Amino acid sequence: MFILALQEQTGEGAYAVEDESGDKALYIFEEEDDAERFVGLLEADDYASLKVIEVDAEVAIKTCELYNYKYVIITSEDCVIPPKV
Repeated sequence: MFILALQEQTGEGAYAVEDESGDKALYIFEEEDDAERFVGLLEADDYASLKVIEVDAEVAIKTCELYNYKYVIITSEDCVIPPKV
């Protein structure tokens, strides 16, 4: 599984999508190609440079649940586009 993080960031932190009500959800991509494609879409919208990081799915999900963070698993069947800022 793969998540996105700021290119210059070396510690903790990951890209999360904010919905209309201000809630944030971590996108966890099943496929690296889908994560890279999403990064390209963000860069086209002049978003900060992001990198794709491989993570252990179980650890990522348990961490989200431990801190009560929302998360979304993006499968190869899903089509996601970055929200307009």
